[in-house]
Amino acid sequence: MKFWDWYLKIAAVSAMIGGSMEFFMIKTGFYDKVTVLESEKRAWESSPEAQAIREALNPWRNRKAEERKDT
Repeated sequence: MKFWDWYLKIAAVSAMIGGSMEFFMIKTGFYDKVTVLESEKRAWESSPEAQAIREALNPWRNRKAEERKDT
C-alpha cells in the first residue's frame, strides 16, 4: 500500500484522542452522573403522571384498537 504509514498515524492519533476523552469522562464522574440521570428518567417515564401526559399528547394512539372492537 502506498499510504500505509499515513493510515497508521491517523489510527494512532484517533486512538489517543479517544482514550483521552474516556479518561476525562472517568475522572470527572461523567458515567456516574449519566447512570443516575437515566434511572431517574426511566422511573419518571413509568410513573402515572408521565403516562397521563403521554395519553393526553397523543389521543389517536388507541384509535385503531377501538375501531377493531367496534367491528
